[in-house]
Amino acid sequence: MNIAVTEDQIDEAEGGTHPIFRDVPSSLEFNKLRKRLVRNVREAIEQYGMVKAGDRWLVALSGGKDSYGLLALLLDLKWRGLLPVDLLACNLDQGQPNFPKHVLPEFLNKLGVDHRIEYRDTYSVVTDKIAEGNTYCSLCSRLRRGHLYRIAREEGCSSLVLGHHREDILETFFMNLFHGGRLAAMPPKLLNDEGDLFVLRPLAFSAETDLARFADAMAFPIIPCDLCGSQDGLQRNAMKAMLTDIEAKMPGRKDTMIRAMTNVRLSHLLDTKLFDFAGLAPGGE
Repeated sequence: MNIAVTEDQIDEAEGGTHPIFRDVPSSLEFNKLRKRLVRNVREAIEQYGMVKAGDRWLVALSGGKDSYGLLALLLDLKWRGLLPVDLLACNLDQGQPNFPKHVLPEFLNKLGVDHRIEYRDTYSVVTDKIAEGNTYCSLCSRLRRGHLYRIAREEGCSSLVLGHHREDILETFFMNLFHGGRLAAMPPKLLNDEGDLFVLRPLAFSAETDLARFADAMAFPIIPCDLCGSQDGLQRNAMKAMLTDIEAKMPGRKDTMIRAMTNVRLSHLLDTKLFDFAGLAPGGE
């Protein structure tokens, strides 16, 4: 479904703005940032065919800057009639120590956002199964995803929508390259293993720095992660540092790299399962 519109149409859309934007800065800088993020999200949604009118999306909300930004941008598009799906925000309270249970319900209720808060103590499972000092991320992520899939089914949702951004995708690509020996990243649209739910990443083209500035300007009540976010020495941190260094030395390289993933030439790689090198012949296709 084509939801492409001009920026003037965004400005002139009827209905004003969603309540989440009532107290935002009126500066030109913030307006440019917001438009850029909206444009990035619309591009990802359009390019990867994410929208089917009348569907219901489960939007995972962790309390971090990225998921807050995702929710705000989707609400913005829906408020303006540019996203014809129902949105259900969902926070999975995983039982981390010191998790402020009141923050997200108060935030969502104040804005009138449809939501579900689910409590499942995966924290105890992770800390029991993983030795202290080792990385919790993989098991924590699998447990969380399983519960989110279940909730999506219970709520009649067609898609689970996640707040992974441009840097998450690039970091995953290089982790797979350096440590997994494969070319793979996080796709903007994925069908789960059971084949009954889509996983969508509308922030695929959105820069983490833009999302951080957006979160600051929007004054989101950020909730820090006391589990994986507190661990040092993760492989992902090394990839993040590498990409930051590359971008500092050669500005614009992150955009170039993410665009490269949309311009793959199988005949110029080495995978015989994807390209018939043995069948190449002069004058052939």
